[in-house]
Amino acid sequence: MPVAKLSREFYERFGDKLTDELVNCLNSIEASYRAELGSLFEAHFGRFEEKLERRLAETAGELRTEFRTEIERVRVDLHALRADMLKWNVALWVPVTLALIGLYLKH
Repeated sequence: MPVAKLSREFYERFGDKLTDELVNCLNSIEASYRAELGSLFEAHFGRFEEKLERRLAETAGELRTEFRTEIERVRVDLHALRADMLKWNVALWVPVTLALIGLYLKH
C-alpha cells in the first residue's frame, strides 16, 4: 500500500521518472520498516504472552494452595463446632430426660 505521494510541482520540477523512483524508494523503505516493526511486535508480544502465562500459572498454583489451606481450616472449625454441638445437646437433654423420668416416677 503506497504511502508516499509528492505534489504535481515536484513532478514538474524533477520529471516523472525521477519522482516515481523517489516515491517507489520511499514506499519500499516504509514497507520494510512496517515489516520490521511487525516482526518486533510479534517477538515482544510472544515474550509478553509467555510471561503472562507463567504468572497466571503461578497465581493459579498459589490460589490452589490457599484454597486448600482455607478448606482444611473450615473442616477443622466444622469438626470443633460439631463437637461443641454434641456437648451442648448432651448437656441440655440429659437434665430434661432426668426431669421427665423423675416426674414419671413421682406419679
